[in-house]
Amino acid sequence: MNVIEEQLTNSKTIAVVGLSPDPERPSHYVSKYLQEQGYRVIPVNPLLQEVLGEKCYPDLSSITEPVDMVDIFRRSEHVGPIVEEAIAIGAKYVWMQDGVVNEEAAANARSAGLSVVMDN
Repeated sequence: MNVIEEQLTNSKTIAVVGLSPDPERPSHYVSKYLQEQGYRVIPVNPLLQEVLGEKCYPDLSSITEPVDMVDIFRRSEHVGPIVEEAIAIGAKYVWMQDGVVNEEAAANARSAGLSVVMDN
């Protein structure tokens, strides 16, 4: 099983950092698709109260339930602190969406035992 299959097979709860309320944005339609496939999607966006029918959290540390995967829709330069939070909350997986590349953050996640998908 490759890393993508592993992450999708073994995740039930996915925190989506940078989830937009705009249906035209990739973060929105990817999250909606994940919901339709049965995943529990937890939006993370400090500017929103709710999106896709789910309570929105300002950051990963505010989430009150276990998170399997942290799916990141933020610019590459903002990824480091998000990955540090993912490690701190005990997430198993980090997925940086297309165009999001931060080798240092990916290395930190892997060093902490998290599986990483980046820019794929």
